Amino acid sequence: MADNKTATLSIGDKSYELPVLSPTAGPDVIDIRKLYAEAGVFTYDPGFTSTASTDSTITFIDGGKGELLHRGYPIDQLASESHYLEVCYLLLYGELPTAAQLEDFESRVTNHTMLHEQMMNFFRGFRRDAHPMAIMVGVVGAMSAFYHDSTDISDPWQREVASIRLIAKMPTIAAMAFKYHVGQPFVYPKNSLDYASNFLNMCFSVPAEDYHVDPILARAMDRIFTLHADHEQNASTSTVRLASSSGANPFACIAAGIACLWGPAHGGANQACLEMLREIGTVDRIPEYIARAKDKEDPFRLMGFGHRVYKNFDPRATVMKESADEVLELLGVENNPTLQVAKELEKAALADPYFAEKKLFPNVDFYSGIILEAMGFPTSMFTPIFALSRTVGWISQWKEQLSDPQLKIGRPRQLYMGETSRNYVDIEKR
Repeated sequence: MADNKTATLSIGDKSYELPVLSPTAGPDVIDIRKLYAEAGVFTYDPGFTSTASTDSTITFIDGGKGELLHRGYPIDQLASESHYLEVCYLLLYGELPTAAQLEDFESRVTNHTMLHEQMMNFFRGFRRDAHPMAIMVGVVGAMSAFYHDSTDISDPWQREVASIRLIAKMPTIAAMAFKYHVGQPFVYPKNSLDYASNFLNMCFSVPAEDYHVDPILARAMDRIFTLHADHEQNASTSTVRLASSSGANPFACIAAGIACLWGPAHGGANQACLEMLREIGTVDRIPEYIARAKDKEDPFRLMGFGHRVYKNFDPRATVMKESADEVLELLGVENNPTLQVAKELEKAALADPYFAEKKLFPNVDFYSGIILEAMGFPTSMFTPIFALSRTVGWISQWKEQLSDPQLKIGRPRQLYMGETSRNYVDIEKR
């Protein structure tokens, strides 16, 4: 990684030579690890937008090129040719599995999908109107109270068991949070179903009648999982890594990631997109909102178009659009005004030179929101499904960090701007 390049930092009349590290892809990185010890100064980078906190071999993003790679494989290829559990294996172990390895991995995941029966009491402790993400944060964090044989992070086998358990049980937890939220009985997992079909069955089947998972819906759900599996060092992933750096157990670390993802600036993009479509309301109002989106003085923005990371196009969107078209053709949009608005808004925006020039193309959140709405999920479930999908990415990053010989507890610095040297005055004298 190092090729003897250096950067020179001058502070007053002193200069300091800082190593420059060159990655296999992406910009060079100035190594400032010894800066404070040698120069007595910190760097200032709110949001850490110019700071590399770790080295990683898992995921690479080039926003300018519209590129997202998992272990070197483009995401559009993985989403088109592979499936979620195969991508999970790739993220966790670094290589695509052989047929025998994939069969073994799928079997291990399938056989760990049930929850400890006492954990049902946790769900019933929440109010029925509790947000599913609140339930997921609590239940996932509580797993450490039930699975004591997979909390020792110094034991490689326990780390492996915890990884499989989290990937396997997260759909069950998310589905039960949904069922509790809508007041229906819990549905247990079925080992005869694949990962995505099992999740849909747990969400939408009821004891009163048979439920058949349509393969088109299962494939769309699997693609949503795949396209959200990992996204480099984002806010929630960094939260998982920071929690892990203290030696916290894996369930606590993933619960911390879920809590961070809950924030509307991170995991709520597809929900914001659906809320925008409902605000537009009807197809005849689309020209009005297109005009508002072009008006710099108007605060309205088209949600689900463009991406703050991908400056050209979102590489996940093409595959997600295919699934959105398939789902809408299967389920229809005739009786759903929101989906009618979505289809017409997509056409209008793609045909407008203004959006093409600014590269404001529909992104993965636009299409995933449409799919989830068509399937019958309320917007409150969009972020839990995102958390379910991202669990494997968090675990992969967690495992990578724990094997890093340079691991230290995270300790960001600050630029202190408060008062200094004040003397305490007794309250009776104030």
